[in-house]
Amino acid sequence: MSLTQSIQSFKSRNYRLFFCGQSLSMIGSFMTETTFAWLVYSQTESVALLGLIGFLTQVPNLIVSPLAGIWIEQINRRNILVTVQFIMMILSLTLAMLALTGTISIWQIICASILQGLLSSVETPARYAFIMDIIENKEDITNATALHSSLLSGSRIIAPAIAGIVIDNLSAGHCFLIDGISYIAILLALLAIKVKKQIILHQNHRNNIWSNLKEGFIYSYNFLPIRSILLLIALISFLGMPYLRIMPVFAIQILQGDANTLDLLTGASGLGALFGGIYLSSQTNVLRLSKIIALAPAIFGTALITFSLSRSFWFSLIIVPIIGCSYILEYSSSNAVLQIISDDEKRGRLMSIYNMSVMGIIPFGNLFISGLASIFNATNALIFGGVCCIIGAIIFYYLLPKIDNLLHPIYISKGIVEE
Repeated sequence: MSLTQSIQSFKSRNYRLFFCGQSLSMIGSFMTETTFAWLVYSQTESVALLGLIGFLTQVPNLIVSPLAGIWIEQINRRNILVTVQFIMMILSLTLAMLALTGTISIWQIICASILQGLLSSVETPARYAFIMDIIENKEDITNATALHSSLLSGSRIIAPAIAGIVIDNLSAGHCFLIDGISYIAILLALLAIKVKKQIILHQNHRNNIWSNLKEGFIYSYNFLPIRSILLLIALISFLGMPYLRIMPVFAIQILQGDANTLDLLTGASGLGALFGGIYLSSQTNVLRLSKIIALAPAIFGTALITFSLSRSFWFSLIIVPIIGCSYILEYSSSNAVLQIISDDEKRGRLMSIYNMSVMGIIPFGNLFISGLASIFNATNALIFGGVCCIIGAIIFYYLLPKIDNLLHPIYISKGIVEE
């Protein structure tokens, strides 16, 4: 793997601007997420309230994202991103003012979390679709998507540490202030990007929201590769990813650790995800992606079962990065394939359904797995989730020849692979 191969999408001026702007903005956003949690727990000492805010922040992805997909196809995507990022900047600066003046309250934090979740449910699918708009060479889309996933994973690792330092040495308000200022980078980048003309839904279809929504779901369901990928990623989001929610049970009760143990385990998971994104960025053959999509959930499920049975902290610390790595391989490969094969006029809706299958499903998975852990125990809950992920991988692998036969002509027609 060469460095040039790993960053080949950086040849695009548009993508360089987008990546650099997002790198600062993402760190600021995850700092705010950490600060929300710190403020809520420090003022209330309520774990239930923390869980409620997390649920309210993520659940709009299930409800709003499908509708957002229609807007993304009717309105210029860059304009959507600029507008949403600007509103997020104003929100962060308002929180900074409230926190720095000592007038911030729990109800304001809850309202800000809900608003941020609503904005994110529009921004995320728009950002996914926008990546395809700014990549000139479509064979670079896998690299661009993987680098973007690495950016997300890296930000999730770095931002909480920075937020902790800022809160200890300054205040929570300064975290919000840094986040607000960081939006300037992505706003300037978005305004500097030169975008090709976007295919917009025909005027006759603009006002029929439910018809457009139905068309997007039918399109996703009727084509076997899209349906299979979305169902598999939804399965992992519902039964696999909630391992992070019950990680404190393993860190403190099962592994007999403390808060530092939890930090190390979650950090190791994020580090594994970062390396997974870096590995995927070196993959230049799009034909391999379907195999990665088939194998990653099996690795994910096996690692999840192994982690749940471990009673050694050091062994668990070795297994957790494999969980993070395999998930990001599944997440990014699925994103890349869906971006490449989707019709241009339906990409916004498909990306919104994809976001719904990932972020919209996770909060309900958290509730289900947490409930399962309380009825049985955390170990059995994760074993159940891991087994289901392996079964999903086996079914997808069984369908793989048929899926590849359907995908190959699309890759040829788009000039990504030779006939």
